[in-house]
Amino acid sequence: MAKKVLGQSNPSATTLTTLYTVPSAKEAVVSTISVANLTATAATFRLAVRPAGASITNAHYIGYDITVGASDSTLITVGLTLAATDVISVYASTANLVFQAFGDEASV
Repeated sequence: MAKKVLGQSNPSATTLTTLYTVPSAKEAVVSTISVANLTATAATFRLAVRPAGASITNAHYIGYDITVGASDSTLITVGLTLAATDVISVYASTANLVFQAFGDEASV
């Protein structure tokens, strides 16, 4: 499997947004998620994994209200193994955060 960009998003503020959905008949390993703060003010984000696209619950969050400093970036090395239709969702306190997911996909 070749590493690639799985998803990119610059979500609206305070809106749960899909960063990446594993395609049907595929599985994925997400190696890294980056969060870039494009403004000179600190911001927070949330990161969730929703199995089979389930409606969000507190149990899905793997990070909650994590701070990214002003004009800074955070790299999260996760090694998530996801099945078909699993969803990574992001939420930002401001519209100035950019998320990217990197990893591999394979047919099952």
